[in-house]
Amino acid sequence: MTEPILCAIYTRVSTDRGLNREFNSLHAQYDAAAAYIRSQSHEGWTLLPDKYDDGGFSGRNLDRPAVQRLLSDIQVGKVDLIVVYKIDRLTRSLTDFAKLIELFERHSVSFASVTQPLNSTTSIGRLTLNILLSFAQFEREIASERIRDKFRLAKRKGIMLCGSAPLGYERVKSKLIVNELEAQQVRMIFWKYLEVGTLKALARYLNERGVQTKSRTLKKGIVQGARDFTASGLRYMLRNRFYVGELVDEDQIIKGTHSAIIDRGLFDVVQRRLTHRRYGLTMGTPATFWRTELKLPLSSGER
Repeated sequence: MTEPILCAIYTRVSTDRGLNREFNSLHAQYDAAAAYIRSQSHEGWTLLPDKYDDGGFSGRNLDRPAVQRLLSDIQVGKVDLIVVYKIDRLTRSLTDFAKLIELFERHSVSFASVTQPLNSTTSIGRLTLNILLSFAQFEREIASERIRDKFRLAKRKGIMLCGSAPLGYERVKSKLIVNELEAQQVRMIFWKYLEVGTLKALARYLNERGVQTKSRTLKKGIVQGARDFTASGLRYMLRNRFYVGELVDEDQIIKGTHSAIIDRGLFDVVQRRLTHRRYGLTMGTPATFWRTELKLPLSSGER
C-alpha cells in the first residue's frame, strides 16, 4: 500500500476585494488545487483538512498569517507536499523562494503548482521554478520602476503624489489641501523660532505646551506621529521649502501646485538664522536679529 503524502493547499489574493462573495478567488484556487490532488490519489496524495488562505496580502514578503502557520506545520512534520494554483501565490520574491525551498528540503517537503506542471522533487523542476520566479521578480521590479517614474514626473510638474502630508496639510486623493488649524501651528513655530533663537529652546517651548508632531491614522487603525518635537525634526521642518509652495527634486526647485502657508520673507529670514547658528556667526539677540532682517524698527533697548 502506498504511504500517504499529506498535501496542504495554500491560496492567496493581493486585495480583499470580493472576499465576502459566496465564491471568490480563494475558493477557485482551492477547488483547482483539490481537484489536482485527487487526480494524484494513485500516488498517495491525500488532502489535509486545514486551510491556509491569505486574503488581501501581497506576495512581496512572507509576513502573512496563513503562510506563517503553514511554515510552522511544516516544521513539526504535518505536511509532506504544498500545492498552489500558481507559483507566485506563495511568493513573488526570488530571495524568499530560495529560503522556502531550503526549508522544504530540510523537512523533506515537496512543492507543486496546478497551472505550472512543476515539482520540486526533481532537479529540473527546481531549475524551472527558479527561472519562473526570476521572471516574476523582474516583472515586479519593472512595475516598481514605472511607478517611481510616474511619481518623479508628477513631482517635476509640481505635484506630490506619494508620501505623507506634512503638518499643515491634508491629502485628499492625489491633492494636498491646507489644514488651516495646523497651518496656524506651523506659522507659530516659524515665528517662535525667531523669538527664542535656537532649535533646542523651540523644542522645549513646544513640548512644554503639549504641541505635537502631525498624527496619522493608518488603515488598520494604528496611529503614527503625535510625538514631542526634537531639534533635528524642527530643523527639517523649518528648512522644508514645501511650506512656501515649492518642491525639491534632486538639485532642482520646482513650483508646486499646492498652496503656500509661510510667507517668503519669513521663510528666508528663518533660513538665514539657521545658517548663522550652524556656522556660529554673530547674530545679536534673537529679537534684534529678526527685527533687523525683517526691517522692523528696534526698541530703544535693542539699539
